[in-house]
Amino acid sequence: MDNFLCCYDPWLIKRQDSAFRDSCLIDLGYGETPVTTLELSDRLRRHNPELRVIGVEIDPARVASAEPYAGDYVEFRLGGFNFPLLSGERAVHERVRIIRAFNVLRQYEEFSVESAYSLMAEHVLPGGLMIEGTSDPLGRTGSANVMRRRNKASWEYEAVVFSTSFIPDFSPSRFCAFLPKNLIHRMVPGSSIHEFFTAWERSARDTRYTRIWGDRQWFRVSAERLADSGYRIDLRRSWLRKGWLVWYQ
Repeated sequence: MDNFLCCYDPWLIKRQDSAFRDSCLIDLGYGETPVTTLELSDRLRRHNPELRVIGVEIDPARVASAEPYAGDYVEFRLGGFNFPLLSGERAVHERVRIIRAFNVLRQYEEFSVESAYSLMAEHVLPGGLMIEGTSDPLGRTGSANVMRRRNKASWEYEAVVFSTSFIPDFSPSRFCAFLPKNLIHRMVPGSSIHEFFTAWERSARDTRYTRIWGDRQWFRVSAERLADSGYRIDLRRSWLRKGWLVWYQ
């Protein structure tokens, strides 16, 4: 997902105009160790060497154990959906351009999702982005909402991205267990997400013969067949070969 983010909106990562100059990226709920925050910072610095990345955790022990790894452009803070941005006069100058929240909202009840989204939107600059979703522990299979902060303090759904490393193999149904919180409980006949997976399974079944050339080829051709059935799918071959299927909303 780090690499996807770099490809999806590189301009947002690089922006240095007005309030974006001092804005940061939030890695919300980085987990037991700070490795995801450190890896994200390392990858993003290739595009913006001065971009600050802040790892946020609700567990004081996790924050304390991560602090020795902090540096000039990486830090760790205790907090939740309201982010512990700087306080006092300095708070005016600290804003967020991107939020990454993985395997966080999955732990909450569905009714809590919208209020969490609203709290996070308050700190994000107009045009900012949030990628929020779920993956397996090793990040081999996952899906996420891609959301844009508009002028009002609210989010606009932009896309859903499905990501696979093709390990152990490709199957559309494998993503169903790793849908974002707002989608996983809607996997019932008649819903848009259920219809999407029904169409993708059909596309994968109809193109299964291409698997002889490998799962990456099968994944790409099934996405192209899915697009032919009317879904707005990003058909960039470089993205599909990386295992990213982007469904625009």
